[in-house]
Amino acid sequence: MDLSRIPTEPPTHSFLGLEGPDAAFETAGAVLLPVPWEATTSYGQGTRRGPAALLDASRYVELYDQELDAEPGLEVGVHTLPALELPRSGAAEAMQALEDHYGAVAEAVGDRFLVMLGGEHAISSPAILAQARRHPGLSVLQMDAHADLRPSYHGTSYSHASAMARVLPEVASVVGVGLRGVSAEEVEVHRAHASSTFVWADEMQEADAWMDRALDALGDPVYLTFDVDYFDPFLMPSTGTPEPGGGTWYPTLRFLRRVFQERRVVAADVVELAPVPGFHAPDFLAAKLVYKLLGYHSRAAG
Repeated sequence: MDLSRIPTEPPTHSFLGLEGPDAAFETAGAVLLPVPWEATTSYGQGTRRGPAALLDASRYVELYDQELDAEPGLEVGVHTLPALELPRSGAAEAMQALEDHYGAVAEAVGDRFLVMLGGEHAISSPAILAQARRHPGLSVLQMDAHADLRPSYHGTSYSHASAMARVLPEVASVVGVGLRGVSAEEVEVHRAHASSTFVWADEMQEADAWMDRALDALGDPVYLTFDVDYFDPFLMPSTGTPEPGGGTWYPTLRFLRRVFQERRVVAADVVELAPVPGFHAPDFLAAKLVYKLLGYHSRAAG
């Protein structure tokens, strides 16, 4: 596939507003790939605007991280790639184009931290499959309200609701955390695969023992896919399919920091932000989440 034929466009803003040496591709320790793809969303719309809204909000994130007593953005350096516009001729062609392009980007990035910004959750499958080829034994940590284990949805296996079904046979394990909107069909798929682990959202409200269970099920290395509907809608209303009773900020950060400390997280994505014009708090939360991931990765890498 000729990757040069996939159109790209400059991002609206660089992450954190970084410029010059702090954002140079050659020296940046982290690289962001915006992918504003939306084609199979089934309820609320607008995830195609998610990457731009997240990047815009990131300009107002303070660089100093009190938890880490550091300025990870400046210490690591963050390069924001041009937004990738995928072919519109069909979901299958678009996902193959993304897998090819993402694989080429991953090779160029090497051992640095690659974070994809979505866009709907369907884009996670090609990225995970590309990383699985680079990292045998890859596990997937899925922070999400939904299992996304439907073999197909609305007539396509490339749906956002099938994102984990497409990768489950190709990776060592998929650990879903925060789940609370799941079909009986998905439970059957989960029960049929020993490599699938569910951590239910109500289980997470009682104590932190769920963190140990999730980590015990998670192999090494790890790809982190973070659907923002993982969060309770009071924190994250700007998403296509909000489910009540989700994760909250500080317990989530405690868990994520442990994941980065105890496993080697090789890449991540943050998807399903559907910004609401004039309502900036959810966009800022998503941007701050990405910054925390960069900081945890930097600290774990030493």
